[in-house]
Amino acid sequence: MNKLCEILNIKYPIIQGGMAWVATAELAAGVSNAGGLGIIAAGNAPKDIVKKQIIKCRELTDKPFGVNVMLLSPFVDEIIDLVIEEKIEVITTGAGNPAKYMDRLKEVNIKVIPVVPTIALAKRMEKYGADAIIVEGTEAGGHIGELTTMVLTPQVADNVNIPVIAAGGIANGKGLAAALCLGASGVQVGTRFICSDECIVHENYKKFILKSKDRDAIVTGRSTGHPVRTLKNKLAKDILNMEKEGADILEIDKKGVGSLKAAAIDGDLDYGSFMAGQIASYINDIKPCKQIIEDMIKDAKSVISNINIDLEVSHG
Repeated sequence: MNKLCEILNIKYPIIQGGMAWVATAELAAGVSNAGGLGIIAAGNAPKDIVKKQIIKCRELTDKPFGVNVMLLSPFVDEIIDLVIEEKIEVITTGAGNPAKYMDRLKEVNIKVIPVVPTIALAKRMEKYGADAIIVEGTEAGGHIGELTTMVLTPQVADNVNIPVIAAGGIANGKGLAAALCLGASGVQVGTRFICSDECIVHENYKKFILKSKDRDAIVTGRSTGHPVRTLKNKLAKDILNMEKEGADILEIDKKGVGSLKAAAIDGDLDYGSFMAGQIASYINDIKPCKQIIEDMIKDAKSVISNINIDLEVSHG
């Protein structure tokens, strides 16, 4: 049995990304019901809002699901309290180091899976007691690091003894097969699940992904030290221009305030922040999470079983 599936008690080694304003109870339940691990994104939301999402998710699925804890959130301490109170099976963490919470979480058998962008941080998280590691390459949507998924995944897999989950640029069976060949035990998928029936974001978000081309997922915020990959629109172009002109970091950050909600809830095509990975241009349909996952598994098995490449020169 796949090691990651065994640890998380799921059917398929596919985890849904913890996307703020996107990863709601509906999407998490859809992924979990389809055999993966659905994730509710806590984002910057307070405890009562996240608790309502957990309650709703439990109404929609009896399968395991998790919560993504954004460690820079002003409400992070109360979100940690909440996942312990609600006996959540697993949390993923981003934007920081979960070490200060690890003992409390492990005492109640909550699985902890941090998102890491480097080998050093992956090794540190294993030392602190992480159950698995999400290795996120720069191809991903949202906040990103510098190293690519293909480069980072095998290096982390060779340096830790816990399951590695590859993330960034994965939306189909080929990506899953490649990740497994690189030493990962599973994958985290974000952008592909935005274009699912169960995802309740504004239809403009889904349509924006469907019509995107290969160079439309661009990076802003490099000058602030917080690079973010989003689909190219007026907001993204404005921020890039501000960076070129040497605008103040606070001014640049202020420009993006409220833009995630503007994209996911309001569907503002001009000034919403439509976070999406470089794989967005590969996505061309909207379908149920069950079909997305089953297609990925079927295609990955086909790719792996058909690997028959001759690496030697024949001398007859």
